[in-house]
Amino acid sequence: MNPIALFSFIRLRAILTAFVVAAAAFYAVGTAQAASPAEAYVQQNVQRGLTILNNHAIPDAQRRSQFREFLTSLTDIRRIALFTLGAARRTAAPADVESFVNAFRDYAVAVYESRLNQYSGQSLKVTGSTEGRPGDYVVTTVMVDPNGKANGQDPIEVDFRVEDDNGKFVVIDASIVGVWLAIEERDQFTAFLQQNNNNIGSLVSHLQQLTAQLRSGQGGH
Repeated sequence: MNPIALFSFIRLRAILTAFVVAAAAFYAVGTAQAASPAEAYVQQNVQRGLTILNNHAIPDAQRRSQFREFLTSLTDIRRIALFTLGAARRTAAPADVESFVNAFRDYAVAVYESRLNQYSGQSLKVTGSTEGRPGDYVVTTVMVDPNGKANGQDPIEVDFRVEDDNGKFVVIDASIVGVWLAIEERDQFTAFLQQNNNNIGSLVSHLQQLTAQLRSGQGGH
């Protein structure tokens, strides 16, 4: 190979090598920035819930029915209910546990609806995620005003604990400004039961009252 041809070959190989390295770097950056499956799941599904709550073109009853269907498909309500019941579930009669789970389902829908209604008109932005044990993720998000109006306040952080259940993601808890709802409810239910002789029936009645208060806009525990 003559010197000119050799020089051209070396230059071409250098250009190709640089291109391959640059392409690999670009791919690595793109992969790092791509949303994980858990992040994509939260972004798509929770935003769908906000869209339902923000749809005031339909009657309230219809909107609440749609939100209930959405929430029960997104979360493992039974698992959350049993977690919030705490140690009492180990000694409670099966019928009392089922009664509690049903009451908790109505209560949970009312709680999430009430909490998310506070961010009416806002949209969800996923900012990252961390994986604890395999298949258990905490997805970090913020609520942002789509019109860019922050009102002098930082965006509200809302995090979701998501678990991969045999290839299907499910939300098992949510944290609003640092307060995990399931943990908060477990502490409150435990305190209530301690004050009421561990009577599950009394807790069920209490949940029904709280649900009615949330539906009427009063809230509170």
